[in-house]
Parts: sequence; C-alpha cells; structure tokens
Amino acid sequence: MLPEIKGLNEECGIFGVWGHQDAAQLTYYGLHSLQHRGQEGTGIVVSDGKKLRGVKGEGLVSEIFTADAMKDLNGSAAIGHVRYATAGGGGYENVQPLLFHSQTGSLALAHNGNLVNANSLKHQLEAQGSIFQTSSDTEVLAHLIRRSGFPNLNDQVKNALSMLKGAYAYLIMTENELMVALDPHGLRPLSLGCLGDAYVVASETCAFDVVGAVYIRDIMPGELLIINDKGITSERFALSTTKAICTMEYIYFSRPDSNIQGINVHTARKNMGKQLAMEALLDADVVTGVPDSSISAAIGYAEAAGIPYEMGLIKNRYVGRTFIQPSQTLREQGVKMKLSAVRGVVEGKRVVMVDDSIVRGTTSRRIVNLLKEAGAKEVHVVISSPPIKNPCFYGIDTSTKEELIASDKSVEQIRELIGADSLTFISIDGMMKALGQEGTSGYCLGCFTGNYPTEIYPDTLQYYYQK
Repeated sequence: MLPEIKGLNEECGIFGVWGHQDAAQLTYYGLHSLQHRGQEGTGIVVSDGKKLRGVKGEGLVSEIFTADAMKDLNGSAAIGHVRYATAGGGGYENVQPLLFHSQTGSLALAHNGNLVNANSLKHQLEAQGSIFQTSSDTEVLAHLIRRSGFPNLNDQVKNALSMLKGAYAYLIMTENELMVALDPHGLRPLSLGCLGDAYVVASETCAFDVVGAVYIRDIMPGELLIINDKGITSERFALSTTKAICTMEYIYFSRPDSNIQGINVHTARKNMGKQLAMEALLDADVVTGVPDSSISAAIGYAEAAGIPYEMGLIKNRYVGRTFIQPSQTLREQGVKMKLSAVRGVVEGKRVVMVDDSIVRGTTSRRIVNLLKEAGAKEVHVVISSPPIKNPCFYGIDTSTKEELIASDKSVEQIRELIGADSLTFISIDGMMKALGQEGTSGYCLGCFTGNYPTEIYPDTLQYYYQK
C-alpha cells in the first residue's frame, strides 16, 4: 500500500565515492548537503576491498552518523542515501542503502526514483521463489541481478536494468567496484565528479562543492558507469534513450546552488520569477517569497516588476515537519510555528506572494491567511510552476489525482479557495523559456500535462487515480 500523501514531498538523494581514504566521512558530508531531498532515513555502506559494512537508521544524517556510528566505517569506497518514503512506505527495513550478502560476495544498492513496474516484477519474482525482505521497489533490482543467467556482474546488472521501467538513478557497490546507472530518460539528476584521484557521484552538484570535488559531467540516460581501481568505464544498457529530466527539479527539489544539465537552479528559478512578472505584472507594494525554494523566483519577480523584495515570511528552522501531526488542527498550528508573517513588512501593504507550487491548496490558504492576519491589505499569489493536474509516478509524491486541487478546479476556483486577491500560474511556454528552451523536448512535464515519458502500469494508475 502506498503512503498517504498530503503535499509536495521530497525525493531521495544518493552519494558515492571510490578511491578515497576518508570515503565514509566524505559520504557523510555529501549526504548532509543532500538532506533536503529526504529526511526520513539515511545510511552509508563502505567497502575496504574485502567486505561491505553499513550503518543506517530512521532520522537525519547528523542524528544517525554519530562519532560512535562512524568509527567502524573504514574503507576507500562508500555509497550513501537520504530517503523520503515513496514506494513501499517508511520503516527501518526500507532505509537504504540495502545490503545483501551471499557466498559469492556482497552487494549494496542505493536508489533515487520510482519504478512503475515494480509490483508486476515482484509478482514474477515471487512466483519464481524470491522472498522480499523489504517493501521498497529498490530490492527488485537485487533479485533481478541475482536471477540473471549471465556469467559476470556487468552483464547481470545491464540485463536487470533493462527490465526496469520508470525513474531510477542507482549506485551499486560490491567489494571491488562501484556501478552507476541512470534510466533511459534521465528523469533524475545524477553527476560525476573527482577529488584528486578519487571519483565522486551525487544526485546534485552542490554535494561536490561541499566535499571539494570537481564536476566532470552528468551521467547520460541509459548509461552504466563502472568504477574500480583500474579507472572508469562507460557502457550502455539501453540503446534507445529519450531524455526527459523532471522539471520540478528546477522548480522545487534541487538546491539553488546545484547545476542540472549545465543550468544553475537559482538562475532558472529567478528567470521563472522574471517571466511571471511579464505574464502577471501586478500593482503592488512589496514582493515576498515562501521560504525556501521560492525565494529565487520572488527575487526575479521583484527585479522585473520594479517592486521591492522584502522578507515578509520567516521560516523557523527548528520546528519539526508539520505533515506528521495527527490532526488537522495540529497541522495548522504546525504551519504557524513553521512560518511567520512579518507584520512590520506586510501591514497595510499590497503583497505579491511567490510560491513554487500549489498541490492540495491547504498550505497556500494558510499562508495567505497568515499574511492577512498580519495586516496585509491585499495578497496576490503567483506560482512559478504551471498547475499540477496529474500525479507523478517517478518518485515525487504529488498526491492522488483526486487530492490535486488543479485536477478539477479552475484557476479562479483555486483563488477563491485559498483566499487570494488574485492568482497566477506561470505558463508552460514561460517555464520553458525561463529554462532557456524552445518547446518541451528533453523534459518531463507529466504532472502538468498528463503526458508521461514511460508506460504507466495498471496497478500504479489504479492507486494514483483512485476515486
């Protein structure tokens, strides 16, 4: 059963290093920089060339990897993972990397993404005798590798990857090599860097900056990299590839200091704000952004509109996540604890509130209310993504179809429900223009348009389109 989804939630982040004496420590810092991609669980597996050992737990990177936990993580290679539960739900057993031991050696897996054919593959594998230890779709790959009839690991992995459908960025580590794989559409970001003679792989380039690594290039769709003490080899496991990077990486998920396909995320978001000002130039006194992912777009809007940008909303960084609260009343109180309107900035003012998306509409309504309770004369909401009308099947929890407010309501109806004086979403053409693109080729816009780059399997559709 897939988890109940209340809003736009993070994906996962992966980090790996090969050939560095402080591999576990580097991975700790790399995961810390990717913490925004998942806060439910984290793990690190290291290789000393003879055996794999790991530490994992439910919680933040700084909570799990204490000095005591790190002391036995010795080795020159490591992979790590920060998790937001998508397919399979939460629980310690689902925290990655997943580590498997056998008489022929050990295997560790870390995965960012979501497999749309995971359930059908599980049914096939169980019919053949496989017993799953987790409810995570990541484990499917381990069973496919193990059951492959090919004589060497490289061919086993390539054969297994060719059977997967959906979004996946994988790190696969054995005692003597690290494999890196990206799905044939490149739906998730994944980059290769170096630190001296060591190789580093990360979901986002911001992790390279933190550990002092130098960016080399992005992993290509359908590519399998094999890294070992002899160097690095690139192979293909998918001959037919069509790039379709997730646009929400630019809008919401990635850190502003990351670059995706050569595009800086902060610059992309700022350009979206400028484009919004061209599409909806409002008569207002102040512009503010919803922390944190909307700040760049708000700055861009303010610059293009010639309206002062102010910190009209403050985020309290020491409050737990509001969606885990057991009742609607407590969730609403949690939002007030997490965000505060600055009365001295917004009182008596016509405010342009910039946000990255509207999913269910409840959070937007609360923030509009916060601003008006603080004395804002008018609140005009501008959104740096098009309306999210369809669920995402690739590892971003954008709710079931029935929970998405834009799936069956007009912009005017949404405006009324959130209590804004006006509401504007960026156009799809405007969003692509902000990314420096003409047309939508090379990008996934499934949550906006309903056109997905892969086949979606019936059991997946049944859940996300439940009525």
